[in-house]
Amino acid sequence: MAVKVCMGNEAIALGALAAGIKVAAGYPGTPSTEIIETLVAVRHPGVKVQWSTNEKVALEVAAGAAYSGARTLCTMKQVGLNVASDPLMSLAYIGIRGGMVIAVADDPGPWSSQTEQDTRSFAKHANLPVFDPSSPEEAYEMVQAAYELSETYALPVFMRPTTRVCHASADVELRDPAPAREAPGFEKRPEWCIFPALSYRRHGELEVKQNELARTFDELPFNRIEGGKAGAAVAVSGVSYLYAKEVIRELGLDVKLYKIGTPYPLPEKLTREFLDSVDSVLVIEELDPVVEEQLLIAAAGRTPILGKRSGDMPWNGEYSYELIKKALLKYLGMAAEKADAAELPPLPVRPPVLCAGCPHRASFYEAKVATKDCEKAVYCGDIGCYTLGNAAPLNMVDTCLCMGAGITIAQGLALAEPGTKCLAFIGDSTFFHTGIPGVINAVYQGTDITMIILDNRTTAMTGHQPHPGTGKRALGDDAPALDIETILRGCGVRHISKVDPFDYENAVAAMREAVSFPGPSAVIAEAPCIAHIKKPATVHFVDDKCIKCGRCIREIGCPAITPDEAGRAVINGSLCTDCALCANLCPVRAIKRGEIDG
Repeated sequence: MAVKVCMGNEAIALGALAAGIKVAAGYPGTPSTEIIETLVAVRHPGVKVQWSTNEKVALEVAAGAAYSGARTLCTMKQVGLNVASDPLMSLAYIGIRGGMVIAVADDPGPWSSQTEQDTRSFAKHANLPVFDPSSPEEAYEMVQAAYELSETYALPVFMRPTTRVCHASADVELRDPAPAREAPGFEKRPEWCIFPALSYRRHGELEVKQNELARTFDELPFNRIEGGKAGAAVAVSGVSYLYAKEVIRELGLDVKLYKIGTPYPLPEKLTREFLDSVDSVLVIEELDPVVEEQLLIAAAGRTPILGKRSGDMPWNGEYSYELIKKALLKYLGMAAEKADAAELPPLPVRPPVLCAGCPHRASFYEAKVATKDCEKAVYCGDIGCYTLGNAAPLNMVDTCLCMGAGITIAQGLALAEPGTKCLAFIGDSTFFHTGIPGVINAVYQGTDITMIILDNRTTAMTGHQPHPGTGKRALGDDAPALDIETILRGCGVRHISKVDPFDYENAVAAMREAVSFPGPSAVIAEAPCIAHIKKPATVHFVDDKCIKCGRCIREIGCPAITPDEAGRAVINGSLCTDCALCANLCPVRAIKRGEIDG
């Protein structure tokens, strides 16, 4: 064995390689992205790795390979599981042959997500087992155990790391990667086709399997009862286990600790043994009361179970050492110690902004100019870097729901308010992910909306992964680059224009024309992400003609432009990318191009 410092996501990927996976498929989404990126970096012989078009596709690709007996890995974040839920629910009934692990990274906080949903609840809903690692080391071991469990029960198995586990680093003892297991091959049999009669039978079988899984989980080392002889006890799942253990050790508390690594279904015998040995239990878990509710049922009123439902633990947000310490002291009836030092002032808030020179800023501003004479315009956004267009001073994202929803939300608004100009902004990766069905619906229904596809040729928000329009696959090999304009025409969109968002006059004119077109129209704003462009030889600067009107600062919000003490605009040459958007705004042409000093 070798010891390596691994991020949690890296540990999951390496654990999957040690288990002999053959196929891995996922869609990028923080905090899960590095699992597939690790497999891309390692390039283990015989392992097929892909960034799929979306999570539903990824899950179905992994399931198909598992039908043939291969071991497969599917990755996504918690909101991606919503996209994959349709095949998932049926797959639980159909089952698989080869081991299949679905790694879904949850985001308590949430730090970079629309929801704080708990994948453990989804696992319960789907009647599928779930592993909940507390550390990178445990994640590495768990994913290998998950494959064994998956093949034993012919079921996909969830792996649910949270942000702190995904992005924490620790020393992990690594086994050598196993050769990718060759699939025995697909065997034709009626059970692969889901029909009502089969579903009825399989549902009953699936419920029985939960009891078998609960007994199997009694034997796993990830579930155990630790220390404490007093009647007070804590049941804990996930990364909160490490926080709770640290609090107990620091304060020297006499508390029995029930560490649960498989929160659904709960271990049967171990849970009964734990409840019989304590007077009360405080349950500590992020986010839903998954363990708490199972303990309430198991205790049957004989043992008080405290947690979210009793008001002793919060329902939302990440748990921390400090939060768990306070909850434990309250539970034990101990006064919290007073802070020795004065409370520090809160850190200043620094909201995220579009990068200096981001082509999306230009596209948003040009759309604003193009619609300034409209009686009412609504700007529907989507999921990506460009969601930041909602911030002042652009104020160009009025709605944001989920991947691909901008185009369809715009249609609903247009139907409810005829005469309102509804624009839908969507990125290139999101367009391929879930945007196309909305385009088809707009054409089919003849709904008057304008779609603006912000094509920066990458999946920028999650780390610049390739997508079907980039001409590259996950492992860097060449692929056909699907053309967005061709797809729009194939969907029946009759008015399409393609613009460079930094060609200000032409872009504004194209957007005006698209907005005035009766029916579905589209503008493809095509310019590469600024992170993919080398530093230019020239930048812009403000000369003495500046009249301190503030338009360049007030209207586009570029982080490279700030006012000096006298109110005169100043451009930071180290941030400027020479995009010239500010120069197009200046009423007195005081912003000029010049060479970089030095």
